[in-house]
Amino acid sequence: MIATAASLGFIGCTDCGLATQGRGRCVRCGSALRSRRANSIGRTLAFLAAAIACYVPANALPVLVYATPGSIEADTILDGIVSLHRSGSWVLALIVLGASVMIPIGKIALLVWMCAMVKLRPPADLGQTTRLYRMVEFVGRWSMLDVFVDAFVVSLIQLGPLMSVRPGPGVPFFAATAIFTMFAARSFDPRLLWDAYACGGRNA
Repeated sequence: MIATAASLGFIGCTDCGLATQGRGRCVRCGSALRSRRANSIGRTLAFLAAAIACYVPANALPVLVYATPGSIEADTILDGIVSLHRSGSWVLALIVLGASVMIPIGKIALLVWMCAMVKLRPPADLGQTTRLYRMVEFVGRWSMLDVFVDAFVVSLIQLGPLMSVRPGPGVPFFAATAIFTMFAARSFDPRLLWDAYACGGRNA
């Protein structure tokens, strides 16, 4: 067994970081003290399942619908990336690809892996894993970039009877995916990895 703050009776405040012995409220900021986030793994997996369920229609359904007097066209996220690349805007295409495809998939995969490590055998370099979790939590907000781009395009391209652009049905699903992954990252408690490592793995 490895001595941890929890095993010595210390609780770290999740708001100000002060380590305090005992329970109740933090003596510095007054926040409620909790040794670990309640039902962290179950809540994280539930949010991830909801994110996966929303991510499929977010990519299958169009996110932008273009209406002209003679036709109506719709673009999915991947259609928009391909169109940006073909038009020469490959930098913007890479940004949208990263924010709309790579970041959500990466967040979901990494959080599922971390939840599995709590139950199985944590990696030897937990410091690196913790930094990876912080990075996942930080970059997750950028997965909303595609929604912001859609809103900007809709407000910009309104040419009266010649052309109009409106959000497609995939936008709310994509926004829900981003929100659920952010909730999942906030629900996961990385301290459980250290608890599992201290117990030699297979932590409940």
